[in-house]
Amino acid sequence: MVTKNLSDEALDLIAERFKVMSEPIRLKILHTLQEGEKSVNELTEEVSTSQPNVSKHLKILHKSGIINRTQAGNTVYYSIADKSIFTLCELVCGSLEEQHKSKAEMFSFS
Repeated sequence: MVTKNLSDEALDLIAERFKVMSEPIRLKILHTLQEGEKSVNELTEEVSTSQPNVSKHLKILHKSGIINRTQAGNTVYYSIADKSIFTLCELVCGSLEEQHKSKAEMFSFS
């Protein structure tokens, strides 16, 4: 990544995106939403945490523009707004997989 041409404001925005993605429960929520739109109650059940905790993280993800929020009656539904987030996750997962593969090979007796 070339950062010479990026303004401080742009770098702040990039850092903020990584900060939003740095919480494991948010990654669990995104992984669950990858399957499709879910209500707060469905997300609470699927990520195995409290409703206030899920709501707190949904607010952060929504504010950052990563997820959409729609209301139908008394129920609020969330969905992915920025699908490029999964490209970022795939890049990180692939990199970690390679790192751990090479470390595992160091301890191999074959």
